[in-house]
Amino acid sequence: MAKLITKNKQVFRDYEIIDKLEAGIVLQGWEVKSIRASDVNLKGSYCVFKANELYLINSYIGLYMAVKGDERQSRKLLLHKNQLRRLKQKVESQSLSIVPLSLYWNKKSKVKAEIALVRGLKKHDKREKLKKEETNKKLKKLISY
Repeated sequence: MAKLITKNKQVFRDYEIIDKLEAGIVLQGWEVKSIRASDVNLKGSYCVFKANELYLINSYIGLYMAVKGDERQSRKLLLHKNQLRRLKQKVESQSLSIVPLSLYWNKKSKVKAEIALVRGLKKHDKREKLKKEETNKKLKKLISY
């Protein structure tokens, strides 16, 4: 069973999720220790392609003890070539974005990133989404009574 490390809650509010994928992430030893200490944040992070490889940009992993390093360095995401090719094609043709949804430990104690292919919501879409969520909450309350 996967153990959740952190979740990017802002994505669910600001984007329409089209597709989800699991990706490995290349980390250094001190980064793993910092993640174990829960000093990680995905707010404002996104993924970009550099030379046919996918990188996680602007994710925060705090420094562990007296280690010298960059807290917001780019981190390579590990995917199969077919997955990378398919993602790159969709991003370029349909003007979509790739953002991380969460980080978690898998069964083998490896850090995995759940990434999503997303489309940005406009302001009026966000308002409609909030209204629907509120009405659903009210209906559930009425049904439960």
